[in-house]
Amino acid sequence: MRRFLPDDEIPDDAKGAAIALGNFDGVHLGHQGVIAAARASANARGLKLLGAAAFEPHPRRLFQPDAPPFRLQSRDQRARALDALGLDLLFKIRFDRALSQMTDEDFARHVLHERLGAAHVSVGFDFRYGRGRMGDVERLRAQGAALGFTVDVVAPIEGGPPGEKISSTAVRAAIATGDMDGATRMLGRPWAIEGEVLRGFARGRALGIPTANVALGDYVRPRLGVYAVRADIGDGVSRPGVANIGITPTTGALQEPILEAHIFDFDADLYGRTIEVALIAFLREERKYGSVEEMMPQIEDDVRQARALL
Repeated sequence: MRRFLPDDEIPDDAKGAAIALGNFDGVHLGHQGVIAAARASANARGLKLLGAAAFEPHPRRLFQPDAPPFRLQSRDQRARALDALGLDLLFKIRFDRALSQMTDEDFARHVLHERLGAAHVSVGFDFRYGRGRMGDVERLRAQGAALGFTVDVVAPIEGGPPGEKISSTAVRAAIATGDMDGATRMLGRPWAIEGEVLRGFARGRALGIPTANVALGDYVRPRLGVYAVRADIGDGVSRPGVANIGITPTTGALQEPILEAHIFDFDADLYGRTIEVALIAFLREERKYGSVEEMMPQIEDDVRQARALL
């Protein structure tokens, strides 16, 4: 998959694609439906290229700069998820103050038509664009007809909470409550946190349960507690384990929650390595114990539960 940053010049051989347009945070089943629609249109029209155009940063970060962390994926995770769907191209559109003040017509003309050279655009049913969200899917259809690209609109995909469509908001809500089955169902894969392994206080190693510690950064905050997990240390192998996400109140409360993953039957120096930890199931809430000795039987039980589940 060829990737183009916001300031990259788009060569002629990357134009004329069927493009799925959106934020694609999570690349959940709803997003995958938009991409499938773009693929179907490409096949029907004989277009050789299939692409996605994603806003970066997420518009919420511009309009709500003080909002709590909310991202479902890192940029690299999003790119890998899109690549796995067989896309040829990924265009990143810088979402800044200038873009937010464009009229819908200017966006269609200058971004979709002139810059990306789109032959077709697929969007979700609730897609809005342009200054003050002035443009809707009907206006996009009309603008596309005038500029020479076709447009199709994907209906909501059921599968979120009862009576709700699949959306990034619904996925975030599931993660916040520890409903990893629900998150997995909407994403089409387990939700995962990716980051660099940090040096900590080596308390886990001293207790015989070494952990790889990863900061949560911009990720939406999951329910604090203990999870059965699978970890990829960068070699493509999915290893079972158990993880705590929290402030470790027993051994010294942290200012910000952190992910501490213990990978079963594995002991190697991972400091500085980028790992990805998929949260498979929520086991219990984080608790404060009177002492480390009081905590150890619970940790051993967490390990047994996670091994059995995985």
